[in-house]
Amino acid sequence: MNNSSLRETLLRGSRVATITVATVLLLGNLLVILYGVFMRYVGGGAPIWMDELARFLIIGTVMLAAGAVWAEGIHMRVPLIERMIPRKAGRVLALYQWLLTVVLSFAAAWISWRYAQSISLFKTMGLGISRSIPVMALPLGFAVLGWHALLYGPRHLPVQEEEGA
Repeated sequence: MNNSSLRETLLRGSRVATITVATVLLLGNLLVILYGVFMRYVGGGAPIWMDELARFLIIGTVMLAAGAVWAEGIHMRVPLIERMIPRKAGRVLALYQWLLTVVLSFAAAWISWRYAQSISLFKTMGLGISRSIPVMALPLGFAVLGWHALLYGPRHLPVQEEEGA
């Protein structure tokens, strides 16, 4: 197995794993919200922790899915410049975008990791857990985005074409 196919295999496996975990978190979020709605309108009042847990789950979902979405090229972006510039300049642009994504992702992971550690003594109001626990979705998500970008390499991202266009 050559280096390129190993990278592709790792990227594919990593994307599947992160999207699977993000899907589980999203389903958990749906269940929490449905429970809250049921309790509010049938049970007479929703628990205080419901809104907080739903918010933490959706943030975790988005942060974990970001890397896979980036690598598949299905995040919101406008590849107009990539299409209009010459091929050689396009390769330079792809390298620049890749380096920027890798550096900023890992820098954000480090900064948010430090922040999460600095607030470990504080508790959340609804759940009563350390604020570090939900905030850890940020460094984890940024690290996964950096990992996916690193594995993807300095090449153009896939462009999603609009159907019927």
